[in-house]
Amino acid sequence: MSDARAAAEKADEKSADRLTTLSDGIFAIAMTLLVLDLHVEPGLDKDEFTDAVRQAVPDLGAYALSFTILAGFWRDHRLIVRLVPRFEGVALRFALMWLGAIALVPFPTALLSEYAARPLTVAVYASMVAVTNLLELAMFLTGRRATEHATEASRGDVGRAVTADLAATAALFAATVPVAYLVSPVAAMWCWLALVPIKLTLTHRKRATARRHGRAS
Repeated sequence: MSDARAAAEKADEKSADRLTTLSDGIFAIAMTLLVLDLHVEPGLDKDEFTDAVRQAVPDLGAYALSFTILAGFWRDHRLIVRLVPRFEGVALRFALMWLGAIALVPFPTALLSEYAARPLTVAVYASMVAVTNLLELAMFLTGRRATEHATEASRGDVGRAVTADLAATAALFAATVPVAYLVSPVAAMWCWLALVPIKLTLTHRKRATARRHGRAS
């Protein structure tokens, strides 16, 4: 029995390692693609250079926003893999769809850098973040249903903190979609900035809960 359990644990570790390796590669590519639109043409005179740098500011803002969001997804994924060390079946399908959404992030980022004043652009970006959070949440919830793979922490306070963080972030970004149309795209983007302290608070609580659970274990 002990040999079978050891073999199962080893298989779980390999499954987690493979998913982590794949996700790290996709995150690295997505983060790298974000910088492709950041450039200033050579050979400009002083006035042209100043104007080019000024025009690059929205690109830098979109890059910083998307990089921060991707970094948050990456940190969440590292925690989720510890809570659910093996994904298969429906959970694996959600994991692949989530990684597909991560790889798509550079596209709405490019839209945001060029057409931030249009409601559809802001709606697409906010929807992308909301859907990606929901896919990650679905991956986590379906993965922890596999009782032979999920850890006890995934069903306890740590798991509830992860669920609350992902669900709240998805709801908050989705709520800015009507703001972009009914108020203005700029107002919706300011709402994203207002979400930063909320997201940081949720993340802090989630990680503090994980640390407490780790000490208790």
